[in-house]
Amino acid sequence: MCEPRQAPGAADSGPRRLKPAQLLFEPPEAVADPEHFFDLESIEDPRELLARSTELALAFRAAADRATEYQAVAAAQLADPRRFDRLPTAVIAERAEWSEDYAKKMVEFGRDLLRGGSPVD
Repeated sequence: MCEPRQAPGAADSGPRRLKPAQLLFEPPEAVADPEHFFDLESIEDPRELLARSTELALAFRAAADRATEYQAVAAAQLADPRRFDRLPTAVIAERAEWSEDYAKKMVEFGRDLLRGGSPVD
């Protein structure tokens, strides 16, 4: 498994742990309770709470980085001039709710990822 790369313009958040906490989907009844968040509210020991919440924060960052890689790859594929159904960056930006400048950066980032191999290596 490769380490996720950061999106263009993302701030460096320091060293990453190799294996972040597993993200599990919460049961619907837990999601409905606004005070419930991955059972963190039930942890009373502050050391354990810090450890688990840190694991979750790292897992969410890794998941966001990974999703951003897929966004970039999709943007690059949609902007590929060899495609008959190629989309202009303005349309890609609108669909992804990005600025057009950011869409251009994401297309280039995606092209870099595609040249270097799949983001899921």
